[in-house]
Amino acid sequence: MFRGALTLGGVMRGSLGLLVSLLFILPLYWALVASLGDPTAPPPASVQWWQPDPHWDNYDQVFKIVPMARYMRNSLIVVAWAVPITVITASMAGFAIFLLRPAARDRMVTFSLVILLIPGAAVWLFRFQLLSWFHLLDTLPWALIFPAFAGTSPLFVLLFYWNFRRVPEDTFEAARLDGASLWTIWLRLALPLSRPTMIGVVVLAFVFYWSDFINPVLYLFNPQLYTLPIGLQLLNQFGSSNWPVLMAGSVLIALPVIILFVFLQRFFLNDLSLAELFDRAE
Repeated sequence: MFRGALTLGGVMRGSLGLLVSLLFILPLYWALVASLGDPTAPPPASVQWWQPDPHWDNYDQVFKIVPMARYMRNSLIVVAWAVPITVITASMAGFAIFLLRPAARDRMVTFSLVILLIPGAAVWLFRFQLLSWFHLLDTLPWALIFPAFAGTSPLFVLLFYWNFRRVPEDTFEAARLDGASLWTIWLRLALPLSRPTMIGVVVLAFVFYWSDFINPVLYLFNPQLYTLPIGLQLLNQFGSSNWPVLMAGSVLIALPVIILFVFLQRFFLNDLSLAELFDRAE
């Protein structure tokens, strides 16, 4: 019997996967349905599964109440720069840790884990003071994009490091014996071998910068530089009782993240290591 034949175990796994998928999709579906409600009607007493008279103009109201188009442009500028910078710097740092001697490598991993345990609120004042000293407050590139040059988070550095550890050291050593420089090994060998990790970091970094609310609030004062999360908060202040419009704004913010994940998830599913893992499980 060929491997693609239906089995009881395959049907059960597929049903369980479908059930779990529905649990994650339902809140998004409810948000979409709620965003099409009547703004003049009172909030529904129960969950609505569909709208008999959808009000698509609620999405137009989002852009009329607040300058959401400008905020969306600012958020796109931030992620367009910060996400690639994060991938480059985090992968370089992870590769550098991998090349260290075992003792130094263990110290750097421990140091990264310690930094990862420090809450973000602990550096807000210090970062604000640094930006103030160098007159970099209220600037989109320096206040929101420049932290990407530090890899954004130690977690991303550690993800790349753990990925490089899975690669046999003979692979990099053979490239070095062939005369390849460390830069060439990182660019031509290490990065292609870390594609699943790279895609995961892209998704996580995109979500971080796209939904970042604290940093724009702390370091930006010019309303022309506000990003989408601040725009959603302003929308809530101007019309806190208009639930359909608020849900429409939430859908607009969540939609790019969903599209990005749907587009990139096929790379996870097509990864060779994942395929081998499922083969072993069968």
